[in-house]
Amino acid sequence: MPQTPPFTAMFDSSGYNRNLYQSKEGNCGGLYYHDNNLLSGSLEALIQHLVPNVDYYPDRTYIFTFLLSSRLFMHPYELMAKVCHLCIEQQRLSEPGLDKNQIQKIAPKILQLLTEWTETFPYDFRDERMMRNLKELAQRIASGDEIYRKNVQQLLQNLIRKLATVSQYEEVLAKINAKSTDRLMVIKTKPQSIERDIITVCNDPYVLAQQLTHIELERLNYIGPEEFVQAFVQKDPLDNDKSCYGDRKKTRNLEAYVEWFNRLSYLVATEICMPVKKKHRARMIEYFIDVARECFNIGNFNSLMAIISGMNMSPVSRLKKTWAKVKTAKFDILEHQMDPSSNFYNYRTALRGAAQRSLTAHSSREKIVIPFFSLLIKDIYFLNEGCANRLPNGHINFEKFWELAKQVSEFMTWKQVECPFERDRKILQYLLTVPVFSDDALYLASYESESPENHIEKDRWKTLRSSLLGRV
Repeated sequence: MPQTPPFTAMFDSSGYNRNLYQSKEGNCGGLYYHDNNLLSGSLEALIQHLVPNVDYYPDRTYIFTFLLSSRLFMHPYELMAKVCHLCIEQQRLSEPGLDKNQIQKIAPKILQLLTEWTETFPYDFRDERMMRNLKELAQRIASGDEIYRKNVQQLLQNLIRKLATVSQYEEVLAKINAKSTDRLMVIKTKPQSIERDIITVCNDPYVLAQQLTHIELERLNYIGPEEFVQAFVQKDPLDNDKSCYGDRKKTRNLEAYVEWFNRLSYLVATEICMPVKKKHRARMIEYFIDVARECFNIGNFNSLMAIISGMNMSPVSRLKKTWAKVKTAKFDILEHQMDPSSNFYNYRTALRGAAQRSLTAHSSREKIVIPFFSLLIKDIYFLNEGCANRLPNGHINFEKFWELAKQVSEFMTWKQVECPFERDRKILQYLLTVPVFSDDALYLASYESESPENHIEKDRWKTLRSSLLGRV
């Protein structure tokens, strides 16, 4: 079975592999080149460039880039239908007395293209139309030789296994979300059920940072590269296709990851606002500062930022008497690292350092790079904007496609890293399922801990006590 090489080999530091094409300049069959680099092309010419023939196979960098970004202009199932049509027509695979030698020359190449597509973008094949086209083309190849029949069978088995795995993962997420309740409701109905805090469950901040990294890497791993593009595809109002990008399934894993960031921020704020005594709240803040620092050392910037966000929420930041008992020097350093000024310059420098370390790593631990996800999405949003705009001559701006593909392929490398730390089921269970406060409940807990300082806060406190606790 053909194997696809790792992502790191795909793009060089300048954006993409510059030796993809023989010396080409100017217009070439609807594709425009400059200095051997493909800059633009009509959609039809770019599709044709994807389709192998007896003498040609597209470069892997091109395949990834085009499969990723073409969905800004057409549905993957439409692209698949065109690719199948071109393969069948050009290689005359539909002719009854087809020469076996002809099939033997072209079959491995078509099979390789299908392998790359199903391995890198397996979620495309959750669409029945994709699966139908895949099976039809695979069938034609398989008719030529027993070896191709086995390869096709293996390709389909691998794909079905991947799709089953992601379905199971999504079911687990749905169960976790169904269980997640507001902590205040739990306290009111079953006060004895919340006797633990995070320090009782895990008193070592280093271990907690490692368990957070487990959750981050698992959730990252399930995000498909296409979700970064599909998150920004505008649904055509004239398109009545119910299963297209309006379907939340297309970006479900990406959204689940963003929800995890929000949950972690609220969990941090809840754990800080919960204790009645000031010294316990201060201890909790110092504990999370140590967790955040270890996340930084690991290269887990997403958990780091979620913790900082939780500590900067108003119900936490207003606890002045509590903060007065905290040694904040370490926190100030972390905030400086994640300072948003100059477009997160400090963070981007640290991320580049972690990415560099990952490239030369000797251990799995050194390979970990978990980016601050909201900022990555923002960067990719602007790249998508550039990709979606056609050039004045109607061509697609392939230069922008390369930039987007480079950013996403780097992410693909990071998400494939295996977590080197030992799993602790008890801690993971707590992080994923313990109830957290809502915004209102956080403010109420904050006012109960340190009294309101002005009339606005006092009025809000009264309203919250009345609405949440039924007290005046």
